[in-house]
Amino acid sequence: MLKTGAIIDEGYIKNKIDPSVDILDEIRRMRKEKNAVILAHYYQTGDIQDIADFVGDSLALSRKAAVVDADVILLAGVHFMAETTKLLAPDKKVLVPDLNAGCSLSDSCKPEDFAKFISENPDRTVITYINSSAEIKALSDIVCTSSNAFQIVESLPTDEKVIFAPDRNLGNYIKRKVRRDMLVWDGACHVHEEFSLEAILKVKKENPDALIIVHPECELPVRMVADFIGSTSSLLSFVQSDKSSKYIVVTEPGIIHQMKNFCPDKIFIPAPPKDSTCGCSECNFMKLITLEKIYNSLKYELPEVFMVESLMDRAVKPIRRMLEMSDQMGI
Repeated sequence: MLKTGAIIDEGYIKNKIDPSVDILDEIRRMRKEKNAVILAHYYQTGDIQDIADFVGDSLALSRKAAVVDADVILLAGVHFMAETTKLLAPDKKVLVPDLNAGCSLSDSCKPEDFAKFISENPDRTVITYINSSAEIKALSDIVCTSSNAFQIVESLPTDEKVIFAPDRNLGNYIKRKVRRDMLVWDGACHVHEEFSLEAILKVKKENPDALIIVHPECELPVRMVADFIGSTSSLLSFVQSDKSSKYIVVTEPGIIHQMKNFCPDKIFIPAPPKDSTCGCSECNFMKLITLEKIYNSLKYELPEVFMVESLMDRAVKPIRRMLEMSDQMGI
C-alpha cells in the first residue's frame, strides 16, 4: 500500500477471473476500448513486458508519462513509479495493479526523518533519487535517476554542497567520481544489497569469458569487480554495443528478458544473491504485478492513484527540473 501523501482508492476488485477468459486478448481489447496504455518497468516479468505499450527504466517511464496520449495509464511497477506518473500526468487516470507493490529503498527514507536531516544540514542542494515517495520529492530541489544522477551532480558548481538520498550505494558511487561535498542518506535497495561477491566470483571462475556488469545501487565490493557499471538502461545498451558474448548480470534479473530480445545469440547469467538457496535476486515487490492483476485493474479501473494537490505541486517541481536538465545535457 502506498504510504506517502498519496491517497489510493481501496476498492480494488479481486474477483476470480473466469478460466475461459483469454487474459491477453481481453487486456488488448480493454486497452483499445478505454484508450489506455500500459507502462512497464524492466524489472517486470517477461509476459508483462511483452504486453506493455512501453518498457523502460525510471527516467524513460517518467518521460513517457509526461507526453503519453491516453485517458488511462496503467503503471506496471512499484508505488513511487505510480506516484511519479500521476505527478507528470495529473489529468490522466493512473492505475497501479497491486497496492502492496512497495519499495524497500523508498521505505528507508521517511519524510519526517529526512526533513529533520535537511534542517540539520542547511545550505545544501537536495538531490533525491526517483526511487522515493512523493513527500520526499517535495522536500527536494532536483530528482535524479541512476541514468542521469552522475551528470546532474557534476553539472552543479564545484563548490555547491549536496545532500543525496536515499540510496547510499548510488550516492557514494557518484561521490567517489565527482569528489564533491556530498552528504549521503543511509538507505538501500534490498535487491542490490543481496548480491554476493563471493558467489559472483565463483560464477566468474566458471565463466572466465563473461563480463561482470553491475548496477550502481550495488555495494562497493561488488562494484569493484565490475567490467561495466551503469543504470538498467545503460546495461541494456552496453550488451548491445559490446562485442563480448557472455555476461554476469548484477541487477534485478527482469532486465535479462530485454537483453535476450535484443541479443538472442548472447548468454546472460543472473548474479546469485547471498542466500545461496535462491537462484537470483528478484524484487519481490515488482513481482507482485501479474497479468491477472493488470486484467482486473483495467476492467474495474482500480486501484486509482490520487494525491493531495498541494503535495503534487511541490513534488512535481524537482522532477520537471530533472527532465529539463537531462534534455539540456542530451541524456
